[in-house]
Amino acid sequence: MTTSRLALFDALATRASARVLAAYSSSFSLATRLLGGRERADIRALYAMVRVADEIVDGVGAEAGIDVAACLDAYERAALAAMTHRFSPDPVLHAFGLTAQRCGFEEDWVRAFFASMRADLTPGPMNRVDFERYVYGSAEVIGLMCLSIFLRGVCPAPTEGQRAIMGGSARRLGAAFQKVNFLRDLGDDAARLERRYYPVTLTERDKATIVAEIRADLVAAEPGLALLPPAARRAVTVARDVYAELLDVLDETPAGEIARRRVRVPARRKWWLVGRAMILRVARH
Repeated sequence: MTTSRLALFDALATRASARVLAAYSSSFSLATRLLGGRERADIRALYAMVRVADEIVDGVGAEAGIDVAACLDAYERAALAAMTHRFSPDPVLHAFGLTAQRCGFEEDWVRAFFASMRADLTPGPMNRVDFERYVYGSAEVIGLMCLSIFLRGVCPAPTEGQRAIMGGSARRLGAAFQKVNFLRDLGDDAARLERRYYPVTLTERDKATIVAEIRADLVAAEPGLALLPPAARRAVTVARDVYAELLDVLDETPAGEIARRRVRVPARRKWWLVGRAMILRVARH
C-alpha cells in the first residue's frame, strides 16, 4: 500500500517537533519518555511551536536582523491558521495544528500565549497584574493545553468537577515552572534581554518570598496531579520533581549569586528521577 504524500509530511512534521524538544529541553524530553506514543508526539508538537515563538523574541530574530514584532505577528497568524487547516508548509506548525485539532485547543489559549511573547518585545517594570497576565499567557495556558492532550480519549471521561480540579492544577503547575525559570535565569534575562520578572538586585527576603510562592503553587497542583491518567501522572510528576529540586538548589544559593550564575539539576539526577518512575510503573503491574 502506497503511503500518501500528506501522511509522509505528517511523519516528517512529527519528527521535526521531536528534534526541537530534544535540542532545547533535557527535562521535558526525559519526562516525555514516560508517556504513550500519541501523547508524546502531541506534547512534542506543542513544545516545538512554543519554543520557536520563544526563539523569535529571545534573540534569534534580532541576530537575524529581521523585524521581530512583524515576524511574531506572522507566526501567530500561521499558528492560528494551522489550528483549523489540514496542512501547514511549516513542519512545526503542521504538527502543532494536528495536535490542536485532535486535542481541542482553544484559540484564546494560543492568543494569550502570543500576547505574553509580545510583551517581551517591550520589556519594562511589571506590576502584579502585569506579572500574573504574563504568567498566564506564557505558562498557565501551556498547562491547559498539556491537560487537553492527556485527557483526549480517556474513558471514562472525567467529570466536570474533576476536569475543573485538573485545570486549576495545570495552571498552578505551569505557573510554578515558569517562576522557577524566572529565578534561575534572573541574570541572563536582565543582561541579555533587559527583562526583569523579579528584582535583579535580589535580597534574601525577596528570594524567600518568591520561593514560598512557588512552593505554594506546587502544593496547590497536587489534587489535579492525582487525577491524571497513569502515564501522564508519571511524566508530570517527574517534571514536577525536577523543578522542585531546582527550586531547592535556588533556595540554598545565596541571593546575590543567583544573578551571576545559572544553577542546574545535574543530568544524572534527572535520569535517576526518570528511572525511579519507570521502576515504580513496573512494580505496580
